[in-house]
Amino acid sequence: MAGKLEGKRIAILATEGFEQSELFDPKQALEEAGALTDVISPMPGSIRGWKLKNWGDSIDVDTALADADPADYDALLLPGGVINPDHLRTNETAVAFVKACAEAGKPIAAICHGPWTLIDAGVVRGRRLTSWPSLRTDLINAGAEWVDAEVVTDDGLVTSRKPDDLPAFIAKMIEEIVEGQHSGATA
Repeated sequence: MAGKLEGKRIAILATEGFEQSELFDPKQALEEAGALTDVISPMPGSIRGWKLKNWGDSIDVDTALADADPADYDALLLPGGVINPDHLRTNETAVAFVKACAEAGKPIAAICHGPWTLIDAGVVRGRRLTSWPSLRTDLINAGAEWVDAEVVTDDGLVTSRKPDDLPAFIAKMIEEIVEGQHSGATA
């Protein structure tokens, strides 16, 4: 896998309460494949992960959300956890960042509760995706076709349900980033 993503720059949009494995594991895989990753957050300094039922490890923020330009990135990763996407989807700058990535056709990978932010960015209508089961109704109400599957890919949008799906999620995410720009998530 080494070198597949050489020269690619990946935005990882997260804040406090991201599911630890859903940020750390894909980040490591992306870097092992040669990509440069930037953790982007509305919070400066570092952000804490959530590990199952307790606070987990922290990670340094590379770029403040206010300073991040979607044009600088080749793809976007939206880790889950309940707290993280719930805060991001109410942040206008985060929603605009996600929308800009989708409109540009950049591959987007969202796992667990990560698709919540996609809903608020208005980029799920007519798309096929999966998520943590509790988001099913939200996604359907936003016009998405929700399926219960380990990983779902729809024109550069990669989604998975939970940490157990990470191996399939990571493999598909890397595949979509290698393919490059897609048609875009919005009609």
